[in-house]
Amino acid sequence: MIRNQTNIRVRYGETDQMGYVYYGNYAQFFEVGRVEWLRALGVSYKSLEDSGIMLPVIQLNINYMKPAKYDDLLTITTIMTKKPLVKIEFDFEVHNENNVLLTTGYTSLVFMDMKKNKPIKAPQYLLDQIYAQFN
Repeated sequence: MIRNQTNIRVRYGETDQMGYVYYGNYAQFFEVGRVEWLRALGVSYKSLEDSGIMLPVIQLNINYMKPAKYDDLLTITTIMTKKPLVKIEFDFEVHNENNVLLTTGYTSLVFMDMKKNKPIKAPQYLLDQIYAQFN
């Protein structure tokens, strides 16, 4: 497993009328976590797209335990659960600044050739970066 942590401060516009983070925003928090996870490996999502590869989400699960609130400093922990081939899978944990676990989640994404609109194997340069973390 490879994990990365990213901090996000909850903005007012991300909350609902009750002052809690709107439930749909957690998918965006997970996206930030994935992008920063890749960046920590030395790969940008932009470079993937520039090389003709996109990563659409094919599965998303979110478990809400406690609400995040306006101005909370959240830590999003992103964990690659297994080595990718055509899909890459991540688990997520969202903690507040008191280290209380608020939310967990899971996403599965597929590597897609943007021109052919077909699934492809993960690019070798990404696999090399991932395998280097296991040695």
